Amino acid sequence: MAKPTFRGLWTAQLTGKPLRVRGNRSAALLGQRKPYSGSLLGIDPSLRSTGLALIRFIPGQTPELRFTRTVKLYSRLSLTECLGALSQAVTEALEQEQVRGAVLEQTIYVQNRQTAQILGAARGVAIASAAVRGLNVWEYPPLRVKQAVVGFGRADKEQVAGMVSSLLKLKQRLPADESDAAAVALCHALTYRE
Repeated sequence: MAKPTFRGLWTAQLTGKPLRVRGNRSAALLGQRKPYSGSLLGIDPSLRSTGLALIRFIPGQTPELRFTRTVKLYSRLSLTECLGALSQAVTEALEQEQVRGAVLEQTIYVQNRQTAQILGAARGVAIASAAVRGLNVWEYPPLRVKQAVVGFGRADKEQVAGMVSSLLKLKQRLPADESDAAAVALCHALTYRE
């Protein structure tokens, strides 16, 4: 048997089809995990441009992109108005269909204190919108998202967008914020353990 590729391992995880390998127990176990089933809302939170992507995962099938949106908010709006609009947008996305949970990318580095506070407020609104519905909320560091989706933790945004399009079988790439939101949802489904 040939040595499996990283992409082959993730494809096996996503489709739920076992991957037969020799001499690599962890790779064999990866292909035998129970695949994620259900809908997830991926969220790339920001005060002025939040990406949302709702993806339905059915074992043995290609993940289906059900809804995407970039929540663009004008700079003339106050922080309070932006947070209210963001809460409403996340709520509307969660009401599209029965969603099992929301997934966000963790904040690793922020340039200054004020930016950190604003980003924290936007993240808090997104998390609270899912939490008040009793949904699970998961967070993943950016390196893990890139590793799961692309296979390389230092991948750039173009590589992530390309792989998101490939995994979802899209004819064209999503806008950057929507692609990032879809990537974090895919990360959860690809690395999910029940």
